[in-house]
Amino acid sequence: MAKTNPRLVKLVQDLKTKSREEKVAIWKDVAKRLERPTRNYAEVNVGQINRHVSDGETALVPGKVLGSGVLDNSVTIVALDFSLSARDKITNVKGKCLTIEQLIEDNPSGKGVRIIQ
Repeated sequence: MAKTNPRLVKLVQDLKTKSREEKVAIWKDVAKRLERPTRNYAEVNVGQINRHVSDGETALVPGKVLGSGVLDNSVTIVALDFSLSARDKITNVKGKCLTIEQLIEDNPSGKGVRIIQ
């Protein structure tokens, strides 16, 4: 079944285009993950991100970031969506919350990005 969310359809197209233009596999990987059924999207808690990502790194979640757990690293987290509690916890430790679209603009080569699922 085809996706009906226009934001998601455009995002997948943009990811594939950027992957071809920049010759970078990370964007194609994220596009494939977002083409899956919505119920299979990643749901990652900030505590899990805290365990796997060091201070100053960028974590990409192809799904939603949830607010369970403690975050004590100042990291940039990129996701399709954030819960309110997750957004609060990230900004309280001077981290950044970005959309996948913003990351593509800011870092087209995808260097230094870690996918968390």
